[in-house]
Amino acid sequence: MAAAVSRPFVTVQSLENDMATDGGSAVNSLPLLDVMKASIRVDFVTSLHWQISKNSRQPYAVFKRAGHQTSAESWGTGRAVSRIPRVPGSGTHRVGQGAFGNMCRGGRMFAPTKIWHRWHRAVNVTQK
Repeated sequence: MAAAVSRPFVTVQSLENDMATDGGSAVNSLPLLDVMKASIRVDFVTSLHWQISKNSRQPYAVFKRAGHQTSAESWGTGRAVSRIPRVPGSGTHRVGQGAFGNMCRGGRMFAPTKIWHRWHRAVNVTQK
């Protein structure tokens, strides 16, 4: 019985009285459950915060045809240059420059970002 006495108690308020005016009247007093005294797991809090913080992100992506808006073709082998596609034409500095590749100036990026990326995470209401 000594263990029950040392536990903190919780008061149960009546629903009939308005708590804003008279502060409510305590109907009963119950011992606090052991589950309420359990320590909060830091790994749970960290994981939930990480998941919930992902729900405020705004999707982003690069333009679908970025880096492919030229009619470049490879010069093939035998010209002592790499086989990367090159910009055709004449009369401009852009002629003969590499195109399309992620290593080329003005080319597309490696693994372009997509709008259908999984941006949000579902989190249980009970865990929140």
